[in-house]
Amino acid sequence: MTMMPHSTKTLLHHCCGITWVLRWSDSHLTTWFHVLWMLWMLVLSPGLWAHQGTQPHSIKIEGDITLGGLFPVHSRGPAGVPCGEIKKEKGIHRMEAMLYALDQINSDPDLLPNMTLGARILDTCSRDTYALEQSLTFVQALIQKDISDVRCSNGEPPIIRKPERIVGVIGASASSVSIMVANVLRLFEIPQISYASTAPELSDNTRYDFFSRVVPPDSYQAQTMVDIVKAMGWNYVSTLASEGNYGESGVDAFIQISREAGGLCIAQSLKIPREPKPGEFDKIIKRLMETSNARGVIIFANEDDIKRVLEAAKKANLTGHFLFVGSDSWGAKSSPIVDQEDVAEGAVTILPKRASIEGFDQYFTTRSLENNRRNIWFAEFWEDDFRCKLTRPGIKLDSDKKKCTGKERISRDSPYEQEGKVQFVIDAVYAMAHALHNMHIDLCPGHVGVCDKMDPVEGRLLLKYIHSVNFNGSAGTAVLFNENGDAPGRYDIFQYQLSNTTSPGYKVIGQWTNNLRLNMEEMQFSGGSRQVPDSVCSFPCNPGERKKMVKGVPCCWHCELCDGYQYQLDEFTCEICPFDMRPTENRTGCRPTPIIKLEWHSPWAIIPVFLAILGILATLSVVITFIRFNDTPIVRASGRELSYVLLTGIFLIYLITFLMIAEPGAVVCALRRLLLGLGMCISYAAMLTKTNRIYRIFEQGKKSVTPPKFISPTSQLVITFVLISVQVVGVFIWFAVVPPHTIIDYEELRLPNPELARGILKCDMSDLSLICCLSYSIVLMVTCTIYAVKSRGVPETFNEAKPIGFTMYTTCIVWLAFVPIFFGTAQSTEKMYIQTTTLTVSMSLSASVSLGMLYMPKVYVIIFHPEQNVQKRKRSFKAVVQAATMSTRLSQKSNDKQNGETKIEPDRTQ
Repeated sequence: MTMMPHSTKTLLHHCCGITWVLRWSDSHLTTWFHVLWMLWMLVLSPGLWAHQGTQPHSIKIEGDITLGGLFPVHSRGPAGVPCGEIKKEKGIHRMEAMLYALDQINSDPDLLPNMTLGARILDTCSRDTYALEQSLTFVQALIQKDISDVRCSNGEPPIIRKPERIVGVIGASASSVSIMVANVLRLFEIPQISYASTAPELSDNTRYDFFSRVVPPDSYQAQTMVDIVKAMGWNYVSTLASEGNYGESGVDAFIQISREAGGLCIAQSLKIPREPKPGEFDKIIKRLMETSNARGVIIFANEDDIKRVLEAAKKANLTGHFLFVGSDSWGAKSSPIVDQEDVAEGAVTILPKRASIEGFDQYFTTRSLENNRRNIWFAEFWEDDFRCKLTRPGIKLDSDKKKCTGKERISRDSPYEQEGKVQFVIDAVYAMAHALHNMHIDLCPGHVGVCDKMDPVEGRLLLKYIHSVNFNGSAGTAVLFNENGDAPGRYDIFQYQLSNTTSPGYKVIGQWTNNLRLNMEEMQFSGGSRQVPDSVCSFPCNPGERKKMVKGVPCCWHCELCDGYQYQLDEFTCEICPFDMRPTENRTGCRPTPIIKLEWHSPWAIIPVFLAILGILATLSVVITFIRFNDTPIVRASGRELSYVLLTGIFLIYLITFLMIAEPGAVVCALRRLLLGLGMCISYAAMLTKTNRIYRIFEQGKKSVTPPKFISPTSQLVITFVLISVQVVGVFIWFAVVPPHTIIDYEELRLPNPELARGILKCDMSDLSLICCLSYSIVLMVTCTIYAVKSRGVPETFNEAKPIGFTMYTTCIVWLAFVPIFFGTAQSTEKMYIQTTTLTVSMSLSASVSLGMLYMPKVYVIIFHPEQNVQKRKRSFKAVVQAATMSTRLSQKSNDKQNGETKIEPDRTQ
C-alpha cells in the first residue's frame, strides 16, 4: 500500500497476476478494505462459495444479454443474521416489476429485435455489507484467474463453468446499498441504474461515474422542501434524520440549500440512531420542545422511525403541535401513521411524480405458485401475503396456521396496492434496454442479434448511451439523465388530512418541477383550520418597532420600539424625524408638526385685550378732555405739550397688546420691534423731562434767583424727542442688520411625547432681544425714578412732582414682578402664552398707573369740579422758590413735634 501526500490515497494491490489501482477518500477507507477483502477471497478461492454451499440465492433468467438486479427482498435480520422477514412491497413488488419489464421488452419487436434480455437478480436483505458480498457475483466473469496449477484428482485440468457476463445492474434500493455496490461496479466499468436511491452523494460523477438513477436525487427533494417551508411562511424549523446515507444526506442537502436561499434557520438538527435505545424517541421529542417555536419538523427517516416519532409525540401529549414535512420515504404511505393519524394530521409529504402501471397490476395479480416458478422467493411471499403455510416434505405444518391451497388470488384474497417505486423499476430496465438498442444500431447496423462489437459489451461506451437516452416512460413522462446521471426532479406534494373531508387520507395539494406550485387554499391543519400555523423564531415586529437581531441566529430577533421622535426607517433602523416633523402614530414615518400661535379667543389673550381696550378708551377720554379744555388753567399747568406726548406713549403701550397677539407677519413683526419699546420710551422720556425740570428748578433756586436753562415748553419737547430718537435710531439699525421676519420655533414645545409637540409661529425676537428692546425704556424709567426720589421734598401739589414719583415707584414694582414671572416660565409648556400675557398685562398696568395717577385727578377736577379750574395770582420765580423752601423747612420742624401740624398751601401756578 502506498500512501499519497494528498487527501486521496492510492492502493496498488497485486493478487494472482491481477493488479488493481484503487483511489478512495478518507471517509470511505473502511468500505474499500471491505471491497478488497471480498475480491481477494473471490480470486484466491474461485470455488469457495460453491464448495461450501453458500452460493447466494438468485433468480436466473436466460438471455442474449444479461442484466443484474438488486432488490431488498428481505429486511435486515437481527444481530448475527443477515436477512430477516420478507418485504412484500419494497422487495417482491419491485423485483416482479423488473421481471414484468423484461417480459415486455422481450416481446416488443421494435426494441432490441431478435435479442433477449436475461437477468441475474439478487437479494440485498436491506444491508449494505451483505449486498456487497452478493454483488461480487456480477464481476466474477470479469476477473481473470490463473488455474494452470490447479488439477483434478485424475490429473486433468478442472472444468469451471464460466459465469455469465453482466452488462449492467438495475438497483439498488437503499442509498447506502447503492453507494457500497457502486464502489465495486465502477472498478469493472459496469453501469448501474437505481430505481430508488436518492442520496445527493451519488450525484458526484467523479466518484460514482457509472451510477445513474431514474429517480431525482434528494437535493431536488430538499429544494422542494425548502420551497414548501418558505411558501408556508416559516423561517425556523428543526430537522430529523435517520442515521445513514439517505437521512443524513437529505438533511445536509436541506440545510445547505436553506443556507444558500437565506431567510431560513435551523433550530435543531437531530439524528435517529440505527439501533435506537429504549426512550430514545422520547428524548428526541423533548429536545425538539426546547425550541418550541420551531413547530415545523423536516424529517428524512425510514418508515419505522417516522412511526416511532409520531408515537413519542402522542405520548408527550403534543398532538397538533408539530407540523411535519416528510420526504419520499414517508410519501403517501399509510404504514407510518397507523394509529397515529391525529398526530400526523396536517403533515406535508412529497413523493416523486409517479403513476400506477395498470399493466403491472394485471400481471402481478395473476401470478400464482404455478406460473411464477422463476421467482424463487414467491412461495415465501405467498405464505406471508395469505397468512398460510405451504407443506414441504419433512416439515410439519404449524397448528396455528392454515394450509395454503395454491388457489388463493392476489387482491382477491389479500389486500393489494401497487408499490410506489414500481414505475421507476420499469423505467430503469427500459432505460438500459433503450441504451443497448441504440448501441446495437450504431455498432451492429443490419446485424441480427449480438454482433462481435457488442461481445462483450463495453461498459464505458454503454454508459454514454445510457446518459443519452430520452424516451417516454411507463407513466408517460420523459426518462432522461443529466450529466451526473440524475433524473429531473418531478414531485407530487401531499398533505394528510382528517377533518372536513369525506375520505380522510393523503390529498395532492401541489407539484414541484423546478419550481413549486402549491395550492394553499386546499391545505388544512389540526381541527380543520385553514390558517397555516406559525413556525418562526420571532414573530414580526409591530409597526414602529425595529428588529434587534440575536447574534448568530439570523431568524431570531427582539423588537424594540422606536421611541421619542424616532420613526422606523426600515426593519432594522430607527431614525429621528427632521426637526420640523414628528413621527406618525404608528411610527412608520414622519408628519409635519402642527403650528400654533396665540389666538384671539384664547383665555391668555382675552384678559390683555380687555385691559388694553379699557386703557385705550381711558386714554382717548383724557386726550379728548384735554383737547376740549386745552386753554384751561389745569391743562396748561400740567404742561400741555409734554402731556400730549406722554398720552401718545401711553396709547402706544396699550396698542402693543394687539400687535403681540396678532398673527406674526413681516409687517406685524416690524411694528412689534418699533412700538414695543417706543411707547414706554415716549412715556418715560416725557416724565423724565418733567422730573428733571422740577429738580433743576428747585436746585437752581437754592443758589440764585436766576431760573435754569431749558425749562421752556419748547426746550422740554426738544429734550424729550432727543431721548426718544435714541430708541428710534436703535430700532432702525436693528431693521437694517436683521430685517424683521417670522420663524417657526419647534424646540420650545418639543415635548417628550411627540403627540404634544407643536411648532410656534413667532417673530424673530428672542427673550434677549425683547429685553434689549425694553432696556432703554427701563433706563429712562429708573432715571426718572431717581429724579422723582430727589424731588420728593417739593410740595405735593407743586407741578406733579409727587404724582410722578408715586407713578414711578408703582411702575418699578410692576416691572420687578414682571421679571421673575417672565423668565421663571421659560421651561413651561405654556411659555408662549404666559410670557405674552405677562408682558402685555405689565405694560398695560404701567400705562394705567401713569394714566391714573397723572391725569385722572385732573380729568376729575375738569369734569366734576370746574370751579377749581381757575387762574391763581402769579408769583415771581424767587417767591415760588422761597415758598417752597419755607414749606420744606416747616415740614422738617413738624417732624420734631409729636402733635403739631403746619401746612402751607403753595400756588399751583409757575
